[in-house]
Amino acid sequence: MKVQIRYFASVREALDTSGETVDTGAATLAALRDELIARGGAYAAALARGKAVRMALDQAMSDEAAALREGCEVAFFPPVTGG
Repeated sequence: MKVQIRYFASVREALDTSGETVDTGAATLAALRDELIARGGAYAAALARGKAVRMALDQAMSDEAAALREGCEVAFFPPVTGG
């Protein structure tokens, strides 16, 4: 299935892109993250397990168990703080 991925803040800077469309077999956000990590390089570093990365599915904060569907939008970003 095809999904639209958006990257924000330090994740976007590390990957040098704001987004991409990918064809994935991943059923969940966790599986998609693992597929991206498996690319190695900057993807492995920016999205590594144990690294604080937040995820949203169709513009709603989601946990890694959230199910993907054709055409959905996934966003990856670091936690943010305000002042």
